Amino acid sequence: MDIPERDGDGYLTDMNAWTPEIGRAMAEADNYELNDEKWAHIMKAREFYEDFGTVPPIRKFAKYIDEDQKAIFDLWMTGPMKPITKYGGLPKPTGCV
Repeated sequence: MDIPERDGDGYLTDMNAWTPEIGRAMAEADNYELNDEKWAHIMKAREFYEDFGTVPPIRKFAKYIDEDQKAIFDLWMTGPMKPITKYGGLPKPTGCV
């Protein structure tokens, strides 16, 4: 699958080019494993973005999906909003990630 153009951080330069298949292909190209739970977080972040027009900070996102923030960090092994937004075709998170 051809992955649309990405910036230096691996984010799509055109958000509208995103599809679930492209999100998965991007993760594969980056050797990043997405399981069902991670994919569910990505889809929830897209839902949040559609509802509020912004990428949520992790605290707000944890509350939005009703999960413990530490559990989210443990699952992603890193600041979770960066891979969530990258593979979800969303803008880069600002502030505390």
